[in-house]
Amino acid sequence: MNEGTNYFGIDISKDVFDVADFNGVHHQFSNSFKGFKKFVKLLDKNSHCVMESTGYYHIQLANILLEHGIRVSVENPLAVKRFVQMHLSRIKTDKSDAKMIYKYATLNTLRLWKGHSKNQVACIQIMSLISHYTKQMTSLKNKLEGEETLGNPVKIVVRSLKRNLKQVKKEVLALEETLLNLVKEDNQSLLTSIESIVGIGRKTAIALIVLTDGFTKFSHSKELCSFAGITPIIRQSGKSIHSRSRISKMGNRKLRSMLFLCSFSAKKHNKSCKDIFDRMTAKGKPKKVALIAVCNKLLKQSFAIAKSGVPYDNEYRSKLN
Repeated sequence: MNEGTNYFGIDISKDVFDVADFNGVHHQFSNSFKGFKKFVKLLDKNSHCVMESTGYYHIQLANILLEHGIRVSVENPLAVKRFVQMHLSRIKTDKSDAKMIYKYATLNTLRLWKGHSKNQVACIQIMSLISHYTKQMTSLKNKLEGEETLGNPVKIVVRSLKRNLKQVKKEVLALEETLLNLVKEDNQSLLTSIESIVGIGRKTAIALIVLTDGFTKFSHSKELCSFAGITPIIRQSGKSIHSRSRISKMGNRKLRSMLFLCSFSAKKHNKSCKDIFDRMTAKGKPKKVALIAVCNKLLKQSFAIAKSGVPYDNEYRSKLN
């Protein structure tokens, strides 16, 4: 806790945001420019606003606060959740959440949020829409397959499904092209470097750059692995509890899925990843566990390249270990 700093804990949702201030007073404002204007009037140069990352809901408020010169921290919701559980809080309301975020702010080291560029905001929104359309394509394909298994599908139904599937595919291709151009504008060299890692394809490289703000969100590769939800959880206690370790699955599900697909190629052609996979399987570890280790190695390689600027070299593995 910094002396002289007035912390504000903010719990934000679609329509309103609740604020717990340093005097223990609760405020509620509409999640709109009118509400932002009222809230800013309570703040001064000593204010530090802390909120959770909530998809899109927090972005407008955080940007407005930055524009007014107010310090802002956007924290990992999992970290806040663990803090609340540690304090055995049994009350779950917007007011209590704001109060707990305030307490979290006073007891933890906070990282200042620097905001998103217009390109970054656009990339996040485009990736979200691509994900939505991808699920829609899967649904249409399943429906089409289901109709065809009937033996005599109605032609108008099949034509409609195929027409919609074709249109959604067209939208996804257009969005992917726009996303690629936006990423190249800000991170052309970084994209080229990440793509050079054997096993990581273009879509995964783009996702890594967008979701990590060009790898600026993390100061250590372990944080990046936690963000992807592929860090191991070990449960052991005395003689009665000795369960098999597993990954946390508490991070970004989409990124985790993309990395897992990349691991199949990396275990064959990326020398560092192949060494890890072969070593673990030789010891009798399940193949899936070895593939998760490959995912970790891919993230560490990506992080090392992004932070050091050292080009990837499949022959010189020690650079990235």
